[in-house]
Amino acid sequence: MAPGSVPADLAPELAAALGLATVALLLVLLHRPLGDFMAHTFTSAKDLRVERGVYRVIGVDPKGEQTWGAYARSVLAFSVVGVLSVYAIQRLQQWLPYSLGLPAPSEHLAFNTAVSFVTNTNWQSYSPELTLGYTAQLAALAVQNFVSAAVGLAIAVALIRGFARVRTGTIGNFWVDLTRALVRLLLPLAVLSAIVLLATGVIQNFAGFQDVATIAGGAQSIPGGPVASQEAIKLLGTNGGGFFNANSAHPFENPDGISNLFQILLMLAIPFSLPRTFGTMVGDRRQGLAIAAAMGALFIASVSALSAIELQGWGTAPEAAGAAMEGKEARFGILTSAIFGSVSTLTSTGAVNSMHDSYTALGGMLPMLNMMLGEVAPGGVGSGLYGMLVLAVLAVFIGGLLVGRTPEYLGKKLGPKQITLAALTILVTPTLVLAGTALSFAIPAVRADVEATSIWNPGLHGLSEVLYAFTSAANNNGSAFAGLTANTPWFNTALGIAMLLGRFVPIVLVLALAGSLAAQHRVPATVGTLPTHRPLFVGLLVGVTILVTALTYFPVLALGPLAEGLN
Repeated sequence: MAPGSVPADLAPELAAALGLATVALLLVLLHRPLGDFMAHTFTSAKDLRVERGVYRVIGVDPKGEQTWGAYARSVLAFSVVGVLSVYAIQRLQQWLPYSLGLPAPSEHLAFNTAVSFVTNTNWQSYSPELTLGYTAQLAALAVQNFVSAAVGLAIAVALIRGFARVRTGTIGNFWVDLTRALVRLLLPLAVLSAIVLLATGVIQNFAGFQDVATIAGGAQSIPGGPVASQEAIKLLGTNGGGFFNANSAHPFENPDGISNLFQILLMLAIPFSLPRTFGTMVGDRRQGLAIAAAMGALFIASVSALSAIELQGWGTAPEAAGAAMEGKEARFGILTSAIFGSVSTLTSTGAVNSMHDSYTALGGMLPMLNMMLGEVAPGGVGSGLYGMLVLAVLAVFIGGLLVGRTPEYLGKKLGPKQITLAALTILVTPTLVLAGTALSFAIPAVRADVEATSIWNPGLHGLSEVLYAFTSAANNNGSAFAGLTANTPWFNTALGIAMLLGRFVPIVLVLALAGSLAAQHRVPATVGTLPTHRPLFVGLLVGVTILVTALTYFPVLALGPLAEGLN
């Protein structure tokens, strides 16, 4: 071996580490300009000409402010229309152009898919290229990739206004926030991202299915499609899903290492820049840095733990094979797959370039834990920030109890109403996850169907698959343990309900919290006020985030992935 060269068995790991370091550097460089641009987008007094045209069409006064109740009703009404539209497009697919001769999905599958994309979950109980034609992919799914991400941004901005405003009783205008998020941020960035993806080799066409001869002399039908445009917003908006069933392991969606790193960057760019937006809008950028530091600490811990476990390869099969390569894409290897898996489940994206179901038992538990944390490190577009701010409210309350002071955050008193709303927000998803998993085995008829049809890996791993499915649905992630057959009436319906409640109940509670904060006076800081911009608070916030998760989910994890990993 030449001096200074890298051993062949270490080269992939070194390349993955350098790639992640490059992404981290780019995120640092993007944090300030992108964060400040988003703050300007949602605070500017001027409307663009195209925005004014949109307001005239939908009959909205852009200067009109909304209370939290009116804001919430607007979000819910808009989302109901989205669900109905996506459902109708799917059920009418066979009569639409560019349907590729595909029939309409079943009623329960169409319901599940409509709810999935409207809630920014993008759970897919079907093989995309064999189920939906180009019109359904573009007019239904791609449109919701944009607007569902914009809804998440709007909710985050509304909560920030709750902290920033004094005695107003209003938190902005949903229709203005939605329009600006689309016109000024998501559409331009998606166009640029799609061009970069095209340059890396991601396809963009309307070629349909092409019959080709394989190297071995066989025949295969290869689907094309408008992939780059959908892939860009899928990742940028932390939507997830995929144009192809293999998702980001498919060479048409993710051709090489460069496209893989760019996809990781797209998933992280907006969520990691939003803390800067928060700090700018509340007038204290140190607060944004504290939130970003807490997100970063959890992110580094998760990526490091999953990478170490998968590289170690605990388990009979990995040890016999010499590495835990089952379910991994050979082009990317173990470390790059683990990094991508961590990023997609920490950001609520749900995109995959490897199959989480085939990870080692403890390795498969890590993506599950990422979602159980509430996807706040850094979380989805908008949802990660407002989730972390809710945890910050709880952390300030606990800190106040420890020192015997009335809890205050950013000059706002946190009384029984605010703490109740924050606690309820945190409890929604665990309730849905645990209830959905329990009902899948507690109802005799459902259990018989689940065990006979859905679970192909009985025992501890089968429980983990069902637990992962409800964790992914309730947290609006969309990734899956692929060994579970979820296209059944029970799972399509139950997971659809979990997605709906997991998205919109927390949104209503967060908006109520924003309204209660906006109505308050600002309280001056005193010697007893807990500083929320220092390392002590960052550590407290990280600890609260982990403890809330551990205490809630540890018993069920002990029955599933933890038991399997220790067996």
